[in-house]
Amino acid sequence: MEFRPIKTKKIYEEIVEQIKQMIARGELTPGDKLLPERELADRLQVGRSAVREAYRALEAIGVIEIRPGEGTFVRELGTKCMTDIMSLAVSTGKDTLFELLELRKIIETEAAALAAMRRTKEDLKNIKYWLDKMNEDINQGSLGDLSDIKFHYAIAAAAHNSLLMKIMNSISETMKREMKVVRQKLYLTPGTPRSLYEQHLIIYDAIVSGDEAKAREAMLMHLNRAEKGLIQNMNITVKS
Repeated sequence: MEFRPIKTKKIYEEIVEQIKQMIARGELTPGDKLLPERELADRLQVGRSAVREAYRALEAIGVIEIRPGEGTFVRELGTKCMTDIMSLAVSTGKDTLFELLELRKIIETEAAALAAMRRTKEDLKNIKYWLDKMNEDINQGSLGDLSDIKFHYAIAAAAHNSLLMKIMNSISETMKREMKVVRQKLYLTPGTPRSLYEQHLIIYDAIVSGDEAKAREAMLMHLNRAEKGLIQNMNITVKS
């Protein structure tokens, strides 16, 4: 087994991360013009070549667009780029974990309501499959984080809104990590695994019945309980 020496991060990589974080925090939005290379180099007290390399790297992954004679601009984000930025944002601290739960409340409550109105027999079969798999995972003592996320994605798919699925796909990797963290924390409380399953069962039943109001309410109740459990087990406060 051969190991390679660990090298410090290159300057241009630090610049790339700073710009990604600014986009993740909303400090930079699509269409915003970035500072010229020379000016940014002066601000960061680095060589101009490092800024040029950072801009090229960001352009290569679709984060920015360099327009000759006009400047450098933040682009509309594609799925892969949004995934990278969301992943970086969540890695910056625990506050973003709760912000992601907040985002899920905004997206998934309405997704559940739409699923109740638009679900097909195939959709219900798919949602039920992952609900049963979750129950099986719990009975075997595992976290069930994969079946959990598949359940939620099956509901989003049942909403039959292509833009909704693009948003869900853009944060898929972040969601996977977040759900694992959430379940690990919530499992510290006895009886939580069975409670989580029952919450998902209520959501499923509401979608089966075609009751959009109940589906929305059941999803919100589930995500609120997850947030409350996290606050208790992590012994922290969150912004209101």
